[in-house]
Amino acid sequence: MKVNTQSVNFNADRKLIDFIQKRMDKLDLFYDKIIQADVYLKVENTSDKENKIFEATLKVPGDSLIVKKQCKSFEEGTDAAVSSLERQLKKRKQKLRTHI
Repeated sequence: MKVNTQSVNFNADRKLIDFIQKRMDKLDLFYDKIIQADVYLKVENTSDKENKIFEATLKVPGDSLIVKKQCKSFEEGTDAAVSSLERQLKKRKQKLRTHI
């Protein structure tokens, strides 16, 4: 799956981008018709510890799945977002099975 990663107002290092790619690739196990994924990494200028925002848009035929997580680190946000997307994909696949 093609994952487009964009970091807003900072430069993401290669390790973080590879980590995100690896986690997003696991979504192919649950739904094999994923076209592409767009990931946006943002850092808010607040004194709050949870100032890292991970936003992902997954394009599947006929729909887009969007998830947004705010956490202490991008790795934690990635894990939370991927598990949320995993649930959405399983739900979508189940709906498609019932219609056939």
